[in-house]
Amino acid sequence: MTERITVSAAGSDDAPAMPSWMDEEATTYAQAGVDTAEGARAVDAIKGVVHDTYRPEVVGDIGGFGGLFSIAAAKDMDDPLLVSGTDGVGTKLKVAQLAGKHDTVGIDLVAMCANDILATGAEPLFFLDYVAIGKLKAENVAEIVAGIGEGCKQAGCALIGGEMAEHPGVMDPDDYDLSGFCVGVVDRAKMLDPAAVREGDVLIGLASSGLHSNGYSLARKVCVEGKTHYELRIEREELDGASLQDALLTPTRIYVKPVRAVLDACPGAVRALAHITGGGISENLDRALSKSVDAEVDLGTWPVPPIAKFVCGAAHLDEAEALKTFNMGLGMVLIVDPERAGEVEAALAEAGEATYRVGRIVVGEGEVRYANDGELYGYDAGAEA
Repeated sequence: MTERITVSAAGSDDAPAMPSWMDEEATTYAQAGVDTAEGARAVDAIKGVVHDTYRPEVVGDIGGFGGLFSIAAAKDMDDPLLVSGTDGVGTKLKVAQLAGKHDTVGIDLVAMCANDILATGAEPLFFLDYVAIGKLKAENVAEIVAGIGEGCKQAGCALIGGEMAEHPGVMDPDDYDLSGFCVGVVDRAKMLDPAAVREGDVLIGLASSGLHSNGYSLARKVCVEGKTHYELRIEREELDGASLQDALLTPTRIYVKPVRAVLDACPGAVRALAHITGGGISENLDRALSKSVDAEVDLGTWPVPPIAKFVCGAAHLDEAEALKTFNMGLGMVLIVDPERAGEVEAALAEAGEATYRVGRIVVGEGEVRYANDGELYGYDAGAEA
């Protein structure tokens, strides 16, 4: 039921008067926990970072209701397809918050989205972010967005918009979450397609920088919980001299530029591509397969990062569980025409990438299988030389 209120001004029976609640002391938005002035300061602090990511196709500037981007990048394509991807960083953010280090997780955010759309062969064009935070501090937001800007530069895409949302009462003051959205374009004729994968194709792996952004609920449980700040900062021989904190916060690699260089230099040589994220090799490589073939992966043919060995040891994981939890050292796997594998490896080397032949495609049902059981940690660098 709606209540009608009739008010009158002094000296007049029908002139409007101020509502009675206007006489009471106000409770402001800031008193409720949202500081719009600090939000404006945060926007000012990130403008330079945002501008550094701009491509010629960007129209306008930050601050509008929507980001504008010209589709000129597709003008020479016969059948341009827009490709989109969205993701977050996950509980790796808890490690960053514990460490008070916020300048790398933005790279992770871009990487998770840009690497995903790269799997279609797309060129990332632009990126938008969403930062939800308990208590907005301009300096912290500037650090986070600096990482996002760095990720965008590594991926070659423009940061054209985003949102900073202060959530008092929902999130703790020092808590924040990140999500992002990336759009790219690929010409249909050049799109990477699992249907193109054939028996005999070669699996070429590209190294990860560590855990990337996956498996952190487990990693935190076995490596972070119960540890003091001092223990997390101790340099450890088993991590090649890195601290546990630094090893866990190593940002996800962004593969866009080297892989795009190969697609341009070796057209048609790469059949499909798998981004190894949550679910590890076991639950990502199969996404790049047709239902008539399997990927046979040779364990021990690539190096496993020290942090992956450390976490798997702390969690007492067997090989099968490790391979479906973490990337175990492979951030990307290319499925390549066997007659052109050397050409692809040479182009990747030219782009600064180390490569590993990690297996082959065999007749099957769209699954991942492993050879050399028990040899996951047995890579011998000398055997490659």
